[in-house]
Amino acid sequence: MIDRSWIGRDLGASELVVERGRLRAFARAIGETGSVYTDVDEARRAGYADLPAPPTFLFAAELDSGALDRLLDGLGVPIERILHGTQGFTYHRDVCAGDTVTVRSKIVDIFDKKGGALEFVEKHSEARNGDGDLVAELRTTLVVRNA
Repeated sequence: MIDRSWIGRDLGASELVVERGRLRAFARAIGETGSVYTDVDEARRAGYADLPAPPTFLFAAELDSGALDRLLDGLGVPIERILHGTQGFTYHRDVCAGDTVTVRSKIVDIFDKKGGALEFVEKHSEARNGDGDLVAELRTTLVVRNA
């Protein structure tokens, strides 16, 4: 069983530099065909400072930072036992190429179902830009399969 003392624990911050090439690659990977995600001039005509981050980009960027690996290591959970349960976003401001975003995460709940066969870890994160403005809130539920 996952130690419930992790509830409320701050998982620290991950700093993410948002780069054009990464945004374009991500847009292609998720099948986003809007030119606003690949053409800087089109993005600026649409009112963005630069290429905007496609939906769900911040989750992928947080994964790249190694935050999930550090969390699983701390919880003592091998990655092969986890499933992605849920993911949710609330956006407050645009995130564009050239921005530096800091994501700070915290465990808000840990609970089990099916007599402990499944454990759930709920994590909430805040993403802030270089000025400290809240740009997005991320909610994630990881499911841990136990033997």
